[in-house]
Amino acid sequence: MIKNRLTWFPACSLKVRAVPLLIASQMAMISTAMISTATPALAMEGGKLPLTIERMNASPALAGTSPRGLKLSPDGQRVTYLAGRKDNQSFYDLWQMDVKSGESSLLLNADKLATNELSDEEKARRERQRIYGEGIMEYFWADDSQALLIPASGNLYYFSLVDNSVTQLPIGEGFATDARLSPRGHFVSFVRDQNLYVLDLATKKLQAMTTDGGGAIKNAMAEFVAQEEMDRMTGYWWAPDESAIAFTRIDESAVEQVTRNEIYADGIKLTEQRYPAAGKNNVDIALGVVTLKDKAINWVSLREENNKDKSKDIYLPRVDWLPDSKHLSFQWQSRDQHQLDLQLVALDALTKPKTLVKERSDAWVNLNNDLHFLKQQSAFIWASERDGFNHLYLFDLKGKLKTQLTKGEWAVDELEYIDETAGWVYFTGRKDTPIEKQLYRVPLAGGKVERVSKQAGMHNPVFADNQSVYLDYFNSLSQPPQISLHGDKGQQLAWVEQNAVKQGHPLYDYAGLWQIPEFGELKAEDGQVLQTRLFKPVPFDASKKYPVVVRVYGGPHAQLVTNSWSEQDYFTQYLVQQGYVVFQLDNRGSAHRGTRFEQVIYRHLGEAEVNDQKVGVDYLRSLAFVDADNVAIYGHSYGGYMALMSLFKAPDYFKAAISGAPVTDWRLYDTHYTERYLGHPEGNEKGYEASSVFPYVKNYQAGLLMYHGMADDNVLFENSTRVYKALQDEGKLFQMIDYPGSKHSMRGEKVRNHLYRSLADFLDRQLKSAK
Repeated sequence: MIKNRLTWFPACSLKVRAVPLLIASQMAMISTAMISTATPALAMEGGKLPLTIERMNASPALAGTSPRGLKLSPDGQRVTYLAGRKDNQSFYDLWQMDVKSGESSLLLNADKLATNELSDEEKARRERQRIYGEGIMEYFWADDSQALLIPASGNLYYFSLVDNSVTQLPIGEGFATDARLSPRGHFVSFVRDQNLYVLDLATKKLQAMTTDGGGAIKNAMAEFVAQEEMDRMTGYWWAPDESAIAFTRIDESAVEQVTRNEIYADGIKLTEQRYPAAGKNNVDIALGVVTLKDKAINWVSLREENNKDKSKDIYLPRVDWLPDSKHLSFQWQSRDQHQLDLQLVALDALTKPKTLVKERSDAWVNLNNDLHFLKQQSAFIWASERDGFNHLYLFDLKGKLKTQLTKGEWAVDELEYIDETAGWVYFTGRKDTPIEKQLYRVPLAGGKVERVSKQAGMHNPVFADNQSVYLDYFNSLSQPPQISLHGDKGQQLAWVEQNAVKQGHPLYDYAGLWQIPEFGELKAEDGQVLQTRLFKPVPFDASKKYPVVVRVYGGPHAQLVTNSWSEQDYFTQYLVQQGYVVFQLDNRGSAHRGTRFEQVIYRHLGEAEVNDQKVGVDYLRSLAFVDADNVAIYGHSYGGYMALMSLFKAPDYFKAAISGAPVTDWRLYDTHYTERYLGHPEGNEKGYEASSVFPYVKNYQAGLLMYHGMADDNVLFENSTRVYKALQDEGKLFQMIDYPGSKHSMRGEKVRNHLYRSLADFLDRQLKSAK
């Protein structure tokens, strides 16, 4: 998926005590027409030290303690998490908190583990997972809560909490990826050299469960589009009773192999990559089940026998075992993504799948992770947008709908936990406002939805395996991430990391200048409501006119206008302290607003989105303190595409644009993402052409800065070089900054410092030089 990877969202957010100055639930009620000329609201008390670009990216992190990988031990006695070091926020150690005492301590220093260079496969996998850093990056609890499995640098370590010993497991030669403990903790599984291996922890016997992996054949591994676009990072799944493992076998032979140049400062690395560009071949995928007892492999038929569609050109986005370990489910998706079927097979009849649920759309069917099979009754919960908004449904195992659990013109984010004994379903969603993510619950039998979380902002709960106790990763505009422990009704039991912004906190010296935006609403051309955020300069003088930076993403499955803490907003805070207005608008096509809002972009990208951004600028022009002649637009990834399209298609609205790592021709991007929104190129040639930036290059006048990582394996560098050539052929002047060795996410303190200093300098020259 194209994501604004300059947005530093931790893998697991955290929280701090909310400051009761102006909460988001109040702000959401303010219409855009009501935005005042008053002094902007401050988020926190603290010092008034001006924020610098260097401090934005330095250690310790401005947000304070930033745990990730938060988990509750199976016995519920410990909270464990990964925390960056004060002198290096990107190097993580494993920490713990005793639930009874509330005391936190270092559980395992990452220096005890050997560190080696990652394999290319693991580097790519981490890029897809948005995992960045060093030290301990992931870990897995044993079922008895007495040990942890820790993958590190291709090795696997078994950490015993009984005697605090660390043992390197005998996994043979090679680099282990996608390692995990089996459901009952008796085995460790991993992928090496494109085959699946299982290590018996009692006997230390290592077995290869598959042996034909190599070259174009990959066993138990997720293909490129599964990792990048489907949120499926694995290619194998343990049966709950540990008797078998379901796995994918992918054959990449038909996928076009391209030679991609990764340009580094000291040379060029030629990388052979099988990249399924829009309209080209995907992998051939099969689903097998291998038994641990005899290593016998049996293959699943991926379509019902009486189904006329026998095409192999499909996607397999999800695989899930049922609790009885005798049945396996999988989700079948057509290549055009108009169809999604939930299918069920019995282990003794793998060639006879049965369809339980069918989802259909004239545009596309979104994927989710909300399928859950109940243990105490023959039923399952399924999420669907069939009524226009994502909601939860209860079905029996014959595929008959029992009840719709949630409904209304608001969207469920995610199914979080099911307490079958007490009869509650916990989920996050946008019932109260689209700009906040709250935790709710609803009776399993159906009934009234109750809100569980209390604070205004973004809640990301992590529940214990067997009880309605959860850890809450919380953040808001006025609260850097914090973590707290809560009971079943939302009552707070303890702090894990309060992260209060007080004397000694990294943010405290700067907090007195931190700005809260003003929220508002505008109307799109079709009457749908557009959410906005406006940050005013500090200090602010209503009699002056200020230049504007419109910060944009604009693509599907994303949202910028929220009551959330985001490291992306550090640059926003820097800009407002430099005398800029910063404005954000979530155009149609973005997330959490229902299918009508999202699917308006189908078969033609860059049209409705740009029109909505123009509505935002029209509004800005109505504000007395806005310098309407000096408006720039800035975005990364899909936002970079939006910046180019906006400047090229609406040059009278934007004086300048900054485009980071943009897609410029959708034929260069992958099948699953691109064809979801534009269809197959053969059936929508005009849509692809109109959605490309190149028909509009001739409209460009001046004021463009582009940047791109020269080793980007997601939005390939070619997207930018084609624009460079087109502009040069037109004799148009523009600026570009290309970063040797950088991927799509533009990581690294030095890279970020140079990038943001360059962006700030460009904006000053474009929007302030005439003053």
